[in-house]
Amino acid sequence: MLVPSRRRLRIEMWIVLGLSLGQSAVYSVVQLLDKMTRAPLAEGTSTLNRSQSSREYFDLTYQLLDIIFALVPVVLVIYFLTEHRPSGHGVTAFQRLGLNFDRPGKDLLQGFGLAALIGIPSLGLYAAGRALGITTAIIPSALDAYWWTVPVLVLSAIRHGIVEEVIVVGYLLDRLGKLGWAMPAAIFASAMLRGSYHLYQGFGPFIGNAIMGVIFAVVYTKTRRLMPLVIAHAVLDIVAFVGFSLFGKAIGLG
Repeated sequence: MLVPSRRRLRIEMWIVLGLSLGQSAVYSVVQLLDKMTRAPLAEGTSTLNRSQSSREYFDLTYQLLDIIFALVPVVLVIYFLTEHRPSGHGVTAFQRLGLNFDRPGKDLLQGFGLAALIGIPSLGLYAAGRALGITTAIIPSALDAYWWTVPVLVLSAIRHGIVEEVIVVGYLLDRLGKLGWAMPAAIFASAMLRGSYHLYQGFGPFIGNAIMGVIFAVVYTKTRRLMPLVIAHAVLDIVAFVGFSLFGKAIGLG
């Protein structure tokens, strides 16, 4: 198998990040500056799932298109990480990343355990951030109530889990390692990237997601499996998105 040069790896990384979460990080910084120069952060809001049309089935179409096209950089990463050999018997990226169903029971158990480990302290961090005025009010869902709202929110949560864990953990740690980065430095870079594309929500979510990034990256380096991370991330987002959509307004959160 032909080993790509460091220069090629750097270019590849910039392309992948420029098409995905690196782009999100740049927009997030600009959005944070916009909010901070308008009013105190505590008075700002961050809406995660917005309606994109007042017409039900056009809104559904837009939501599904967003989910599908957000996964295209993941497909690109899978292609880059798959070992292509003349014999045709290369190692797939799904095997390299542990993004498969080889051990469903253990992955589910670890995923739900990680979700509990991250989710419960995150509520306290959010409350602290709001009290300190460094976090905006976060609205997990502003979709209208249609028959497809909950399924779309579940798909959106799964999308976030796949995109973020594949690119920020699996791909980035692999490429930084091949570029000669020490693992602690690679984990730090991964965590900072994860925190940075949440900056539009304020400094509290930046800190919380950076800590989550360190934990997830460390777990991955020990297990070499992304599936538990994807499950944990999806569970956290499903609880936030669907829970808010069903109960948020009823309990005065929206």
